[in-house]
Amino acid sequence: MFPSILIVDDNPSIIQSLKGLLTDEGFEVITASNGYEGLKLIDEESPDLVLLDIWMPGIDGIETLKQIKKDNPYIQVIIITGHGNIETAVNAIKLGAYDLIGKPLSIDKIIVTINNALNFRRLEEENRYLRKKTIEKNSVTGNSASITDLKKKIAAVAQSDASVLITGENGTGKELVARSIYQLSPRVDGPFITVDCVTIPEEMMESELFGHEKGAIAGATSKKIGKFELAGNGTIFLDNIGEMTLKTQAKILRVLQEKKFQRLGGSRILDINARFIAASNKSLEQEIVKGSFREDLYHRLNVVPIEVPPLRKRKDDIPFLINTFLAEYKMQNRNEMKMLSPGAIELLCNHSWPGNVRELKNLINQLAIMTDKNIIDVSDIPEQYKPVIKEKTGTSISDPFNIDRLKDAKKAFEKEFIKIKLSENEESVSKTAKKIDVTRNYIHKILNGL
Repeated sequence: MFPSILIVDDNPSIIQSLKGLLTDEGFEVITASNGYEGLKLIDEESPDLVLLDIWMPGIDGIETLKQIKKDNPYIQVIIITGHGNIETAVNAIKLGAYDLIGKPLSIDKIIVTINNALNFRRLEEENRYLRKKTIEKNSVTGNSASITDLKKKIAAVAQSDASVLITGENGTGKELVARSIYQLSPRVDGPFITVDCVTIPEEMMESELFGHEKGAIAGATSKKIGKFELAGNGTIFLDNIGEMTLKTQAKILRVLQEKKFQRLGGSRILDINARFIAASNKSLEQEIVKGSFREDLYHRLNVVPIEVPPLRKRKDDIPFLINTFLAEYKMQNRNEMKMLSPGAIELLCNHSWPGNVRELKNLINQLAIMTDKNIIDVSDIPEQYKPVIKEKTGTSISDPFNIDRLKDAKKAFEKEFIKIKLSENEESVSKTAKKIDVTRNYIHKILNGL
């Protein structure tokens, strides 16, 4: 399909010559003699590019450009004028025009400018597609009430510059929440810099955050740019902030207050304009009570608190998460799509998931790799994910719901039920038989496996 170009000009001879030229170059061309007609054709035809005269009766090119960019921001517009000046050009570019061409028109310049504008449009479309895929990849997955509420909070806070403190257990997806906030924020064109306060040794923390000059620390043979400087106008994610020492906390607090810092060994004051997002799997309120976290830093970071719920409190999302992880595995490995049987899904929905979403994802990947068949069943699930029934004696028995044959499951249930009731009735067969309304012989028969 050839790109379509709309020519908007009140001069019939210019329209005629441009239409012939562009048609010969393989473009589809539509024309309008004024801004009103041009705007109507844009709504009807959705052209890829507009050649727009700046001086026209009715609404001029600048007003037409404003309206185009308001309603169709991704259409490229090239302004054509015989009365062009610097002020007009600057104004048109500020309003979103790709370029401005003066009359008399140069055929070569028109073709080059049009091709450049269309290439720019394609690049923008690719970037929008990639950004959409990135947002989808980093979005929190699920449709439960708690996750729906979480998504609303993410969307609301993303548009501000407020500091955010994300709390939740290990494996719940705190970094995913931080990246979602970043992807939806006006700072998405800046970097997303992660600082894991667990993995960076204390003696290296200041150098990692602030950078250093040559010779400022032992072994520093060259200057190093720190995380804060690298962040620029982007976002800094302080993961596991509860593990940071009080000494480093004090320096972070000062940076948050003054929006300035220095490299180690440096004298130049550097500004910081990055947004701060922090995360912790610890209760920072409890850490404050213990004296291991600064209360003033807590309040600086906790402008907007977000708690990520554990998987055991959002079990409605488990089937959706399972299918999402299986689809990801299929895409990454170009295999046939594998599925879990209803029984296997029900089994996993009843698990407590101490490792949360991370544990579930690891299990699904393991099952997808290790299971040859396309339908993963209960028998394929590792034993630690299968529930057990505990007797009063303290011993554990297999859950009869994990037995495939109904006949065998009934036998297993009856046997274990009778054993539990015997223990409740001081191992008296007579008392137990009366209690559960069966004969003594029936109890002996079940216990002997007859």
